[in-house]
Amino acid sequence: MEDMNTNQEGRVRRSSTDKANQAVDQEILENISQYGYASLEALEDRIEELNKEWDIERVLEVNASTLALTGVLLGFAKDKRWFIVPGIVTTFLLQHGLQGWCPPLPVLRKLGFRTRKEIDEERYALKILRGDFEQPSGKTAPETLLKIVRK
Repeated sequence: MEDMNTNQEGRVRRSSTDKANQAVDQEILENISQYGYASLEALEDRIEELNKEWDIERVLEVNASTLALTGVLLGFAKDKRWFIVPGIVTTFLLQHGLQGWCPPLPVLRKLGFRTRKEIDEERYALKILRGDFEQPSGKTAPETLLKIVRK
């Protein structure tokens, strides 16, 4: 199961532009810098936010199912031409499942949605700073923490 999740995470990053991936990585580093060396309360608040953050897969699934259901309901209630919406949406979802890319993906990445792995990397780096794991020596740079988490 972990290999499948890792593969999904890699597909999203491979399907995203370098610029989008760099923006996500930069956000992670900035968050580690901002929250990791702040008060314990701020650190714990950020970890709780990360626990609740929706990953890009969840956003795609919820948006696709909402649009498909809306298209079906409008197709029955208003006009049969609305049935095209679920057809398009499910095709995009199938494409994402098979290739790791679909037309909404670049838009969602630009909006800042991250993969579960990217969210977990930030969370575990902050947990290291909180003392949940063996502490690295001295004040560790955010880049170093991210490398430790990615090992």
